[in-house]
Amino acid sequence: MMDNNSSRYQKAVASKFPLFISQDGTNGDVKNKALSYTQIRYMQHVDLEPVHTERPGEHIAYYKIANHYKWALDELFIKHDFRRVIILEDDMEIAPDFFDYFEAAAKLLDTDKSIMAVSSWNDNGQKQFVYDPKALYRSDFFPGLGWMLTKTTWMELSPKWPKAYWDDWVRLKEVRRDRQFIRPEVCRTYNFGEHGSSMGQFFDQYLKPIKLNDAHIDWTSEDLSYLTEDNFLIKFGKDVASATPVHGFDELLKAHNLDVDVRIQYDDQGDFERVARQFGVFEEWKDGVPRAAYKGVVVFRYKSSRRRIYLVGPDSLRQLGV
Repeated sequence: MMDNNSSRYQKAVASKFPLFISQDGTNGDVKNKALSYTQIRYMQHVDLEPVHTERPGEHIAYYKIANHYKWALDELFIKHDFRRVIILEDDMEIAPDFFDYFEAAAKLLDTDKSIMAVSSWNDNGQKQFVYDPKALYRSDFFPGLGWMLTKTTWMELSPKWPKAYWDDWVRLKEVRRDRQFIRPEVCRTYNFGEHGSSMGQFFDQYLKPIKLNDAHIDWTSEDLSYLTEDNFLIKFGKDVASATPVHGFDELLKAHNLDVDVRIQYDDQGDFERVARQFGVFEEWKDGVPRAAYKGVVVFRYKSSRRRIYLVGPDSLRQLGV
């Protein structure tokens, strides 16, 4: 699961990380293109079973995608016995530090069992909401889109892998089981697939303005110990607690008039959607968790500046212990 744009990093990377392309189906052009890369190993998933959707009118693509993921990950983890795998869809462009980022985060993933996967994606990674290319966060929401998991985690997921909508399935509380995900503030992947399975659903609003990291970060010298479960809870809790509370309606205007970090409390999902809409961040929730949230808190930068805005849930401060 690799894309063409990665090929410029291919030479340096191939010696360190074996690269695989997994093709779903038998399109000859796709196969020839895949085989034209000398340092990439090719896998082909041919499934001729007819798809039986569970509900009428569903796209069979979602079933085929889930099926392909399971097959490809079983191949890599079970047959090839890799300890960790990075999954990248075919419509993704990657940042120059994509592999270095994952290499640095791998140590955390190996040692902190409360981390389920590491992602290169931030749902609220649009240019106007990001500032610091070094900043990483824990999140209760699985971002997907360029992510790494371990064999141990895959062996747990594989036997119960769903027939469709695999990413929303990973977001279910009973699957996630209180584990979290590491995500960057500035995305290390950029999705250019306007005509993918999601049918350009919110491409213009959410995907097109995503900022792909272009800053050089020396990940080998970054201390990521602040991301362990205990450290992050304390650090993030302090940051939220020290932000200036803004109450009542028209939070956008009030936040605009303050030159400090701001926290805005929301009461429930409807209230969150109202506030999120004012700022233009993602309104969507899955199984009770807003996109990119940690303990119900969604954080983003105000107009590409250093200032942070925290949208804080009714129970967030208690969960953060502040």
